[in-house]
Amino acid sequence: MELGSSRTPIDLEVFKMLFENSVVRRYASYTKALQTGTITFSELIKLSRQAAIPYPLFFAPIPVVKAQINLKVKKLYQGASKQTYSLNSRSKVKLTDVELIYRDLGRKQELVKKFDPTLKQNVILGMLAKSKNELAFDAQRLLSALGLTTAQIHAAKNKAVALELLIAHLEAAQILVSRSVNGYMPQTLSKVRLSGLTVKDQKVPYIFLAGGSHDEDEEPEGRQIFTTTLLAVLVARDIFAPVTMDARATVAAPSAEYDLVSEILMPSDLLPSQDLSTLEQVRTASSFFKVTPSALVVRAMRLQLLERKAAHIYLDELAEAFRTRRSSRRRAPKPVNAIRKYNGREFSRRMISAMDQGHMTPAEFCRSVCAGKISVGDIPEFRNALQ
Repeated sequence: MELGSSRTPIDLEVFKMLFENSVVRRYASYTKALQTGTITFSELIKLSRQAAIPYPLFFAPIPVVKAQINLKVKKLYQGASKQTYSLNSRSKVKLTDVELIYRDLGRKQELVKKFDPTLKQNVILGMLAKSKNELAFDAQRLLSALGLTTAQIHAAKNKAVALELLIAHLEAAQILVSRSVNGYMPQTLSKVRLSGLTVKDQKVPYIFLAGGSHDEDEEPEGRQIFTTTLLAVLVARDIFAPVTMDARATVAAPSAEYDLVSEILMPSDLLPSQDLSTLEQVRTASSFFKVTPSALVVRAMRLQLLERKAAHIYLDELAEAFRTRRSSRRRAPKPVNAIRKYNGREFSRRMISAMDQGHMTPAEFCRSVCAGKISVGDIPEFRNALQ
């Protein structure tokens, strides 16, 4: 380590051990330090803060470092699987890749429970964990528990409205929903191939929905409906882990969770009535079912409503059309809207209520709930954004 003209050695094993078990293991400055064998004190401090590592640990004996890492891992993995839940995808995600988000959502869960002692055991959590019923039966059980029907999803004006409807019913069932917003989360996900994650809690489980199309040739809204439904199914199955998903895969055998999501959104008794003889009709059907055209193609192939060769032709044409589309430039969201989206409406409403009841000051609300992204003067606008 370099500080001015002086150099202080850091054990390479300690250096790698600490940073490899953190979110900065993918950062260019960490990789560069490994390659050059040196790092400035200011860069070490910066990386340590980004990784939430007390920098004196870099000068501690290896047994102490190992003990601290084991303690962190034990707390981080509490109630979560160390393995990525991969649905037809070869991608893997470590919890350390999303550690800061995972911790932040856990902190939010504790805040909600602290200020609302009336919260009860979540009825969705684990309700299908040991189910051996037919998919159609379990699909109706979960929808009923959410106070929702497949017909309501299909009747939504468009996919964006359907997504909001689904999220509203999840939050009404005490499942908090957070969505990715760059610049308003504890970390960015540009180098992590993540569809979402589930964070366990007996009363207020959290689901996090990653944004965008994840480099896949699919429109985001339909994909996010499928992903959100999948995350809800995982909560019902008592599965908590980072999630990667490729809903276009036609080779790997689908998991029971994939089939359950498909049954919820594209019921096996409704799909056969759809005419899928042209790509335009596939798009029309996908608009009705509120899924991506590619997800509908895969589902139809699984139900033997489309031959595999025809399905692959459709998927290739859809991918090409998506790649060559004219992309629109998105405007940066207003801070109050970005915070509402990342926190989720239900969490934000509950924290507004806690502030109104005097459990926290407006300044504390801005700091602990809004990560310092808004000032006290912005609270009325934030309140209006929750309507």
